[in-house]
Amino acid sequence: MGPVRIMGIVNVTPDSFSGDGLTDEQAAVEQGLAMIRAGADLVDVGGESTRPGAEPVPEAEELERVIPVVERIATADGPRVSIDTRKAGVAEAALQAGARIVNDVSAFRAAPEMAGLVAGAGAHCCLMHMLGDDPRKMQDDPRYDDVVSDVKAFLEGRLSFAVAEGVPEEHVWLDPGIGFGKTVAHNLELIRRLDEIVAIGRPVAIGTSRKSFLGRLTGRSEAERVAGTVATNVLAYERGARIFRVHDVAPAVDALRVAGATVTGEWTIPTS
Repeated sequence: MGPVRIMGIVNVTPDSFSGDGLTDEQAAVEQGLAMIRAGADLVDVGGESTRPGAEPVPEAEELERVIPVVERIATADGPRVSIDTRKAGVAEAALQAGARIVNDVSAFRAAPEMAGLVAGAGAHCCLMHMLGDDPRKMQDDPRYDDVVSDVKAFLEGRLSFAVAEGVPEEHVWLDPGIGFGKTVAHNLELIRRLDEIVAIGRPVAIGTSRKSFLGRLTGRSEAERVAGTVATNVLAYERGARIFRVHDVAPAVDALRVAGATVTGEWTIPTS
């Protein structure tokens, strides 16, 4: 399902669940560029927390947070920027500022017109499963008939919607939404059976980095969940995931390089 891509997370928010939120433009730009130097293939810039209980951010404030960061990273290092947003206005401005990917946790449900914007810009998109349509309530007793089958059916439906709106199928990535309306058991089941999501035929993104289910399993705080994140990334890679959204880029790069060499039998020794 294509090459491995590491997506570094830059949260331009004061209330990120992971404790890495930034409110200073310069610090956010420097973090994004440092991630690229560490091996990230792209940087995912977000200005609204989607953790459970987080309050919505007005569009004007989200624009103020993210657009200068998107513009400066894209200008400094080429078009390797993704915008993490549910708002069509933010997506449109970010694409104009140099972003080439729209990462939408609502999978175009919050703003259906976003699909047309992506299509018109010739951009890529990442469509994620989230239980319900309100991040503030998604962890209120999540239930499924079969979490993998339900998530797969949802993603197939959103892929069909995007394509019907003009987005080329080859421009769509899919994300099962680890932690977005799932229990620990749901998250583990999705990773264990990720090959069923991969079977849809589009590149699958996985976002487990520092998430609370890792803390439940290990007892570790957010910043101490690197090993748990690496473990889930390697397991997801073996099951077919190819895009990895992470806070800690260098460990992810090393782990996936080794995993890839082991699975494919193809490897090179870095020269520096």
